[in-house]
Amino acid sequence: MRTFGVEEELLIVDPSTGEPLALAGRMLAVAGRPPDMGHEFKLEQIEVQTAPCRTHDDLLAQLYAGRRLADRAAKACGGRVAALATSPLGSATTLTPDDRFARMDDEFRIISYEQLTCGLHVHVAIESKDEGVAILDRIRDWLPIFIALTANSPFWFGSTTGYASFRTQAWNRWPTSGPQDLYGSAQAYAELMASMVGTGAILDEGMAYFDARLSRHHPTVEIRIADVPLLTSDSALVAVLVRALVETALREAADGVAPLATPVGILRLAAWRASRSGLNGQLVHPAKREPVSASDAVAALLAHVAPALRETGEFARTELAIAQLLERGTGERAQRQAAADGGGLAGAVRAAVKHTVSREGGWDDGARATLSFVRRRWPLARGRRA
Repeated sequence: MRTFGVEEELLIVDPSTGEPLALAGRMLAVAGRPPDMGHEFKLEQIEVQTAPCRTHDDLLAQLYAGRRLADRAAKACGGRVAALATSPLGSATTLTPDDRFARMDDEFRIISYEQLTCGLHVHVAIESKDEGVAILDRIRDWLPIFIALTANSPFWFGSTTGYASFRTQAWNRWPTSGPQDLYGSAQAYAELMASMVGTGAILDEGMAYFDARLSRHHPTVEIRIADVPLLTSDSALVAVLVRALVETALREAADGVAPLATPVGILRLAAWRASRSGLNGQLVHPAKREPVSASDAVAALLAHVAPALRETGEFARTELAIAQLLERGTGERAQRQAAADGGGLAGAVRAAVKHTVSREGGWDDGARATLSFVRRRWPLARGRRA
């Protein structure tokens, strides 16, 4: 079973007002600078990381532990952590003291000044860079669905955006963000990196903010397109789906299946659609390139990775978790509901603080009904349960 791991970026907030707090440096000092917690671009956010894992349960346990560790450190400094992909309340932000960050801040100006977004990064182990590039070329068409599955940023600088994942729009202001053309080989990937840095428009390879890339520091592919989910269980679900997608891509490469080669322009439209609608409307089908319901798009993803999930014994659990997510919605729905219930944007943050460290993700009759709906639209699942 291929190892995988997760990095989650969390917002640090005032538990009363909901405003971001620049406490990352103090939190790390209080926590003793543990290896599974680190700085991010702004002091109003903190990153927690898992070690490489093999099972869903191991990953989930480490994610719970990481969020609790960060929240304890925040409490000790007068704040809390919230799994929010953008801050509902606008405020000035504080650059983390770092020479490289200072150079980025000077060069990119308002993009840097307003950069306070929190994502979910999933790493999956690879044997070589050539293997990694074969994966990147075959997963790119499916990645916009992960925006919809994790959408958790409906508010931006105190305003309702009309987007389920406005983080996607804010993040895409960086010049290298988004989907890329097919690479074909590790050499071609390296040549592109060198050419991009050679333009002088970015500082280094670390600024290759692609939807998915080869990790610079680990023998992994790194999928970076998702919002940080509100619930820990959803982060684990996405990681399991990503690992299955990577394994499926490797099998396609071994069988000589060519990448879909969808034009970058279409992939950008698919990502925009997922950012706008989340799970609430239509998405672009990765293979058909036409609008379908969100549930149909997710069912297509599940069908695509089903053989890999069955081999690891993760199919049934993943199917149930997907049905539950389709039923209750992502963090954007929870944020909107909390704000509409009378708490306003500060109330949305307070609700997020509670959800961030909870063990939510239970089963109910509504999810069972959704599961039945998914199965009706996914013939592959009938009669072939894990």
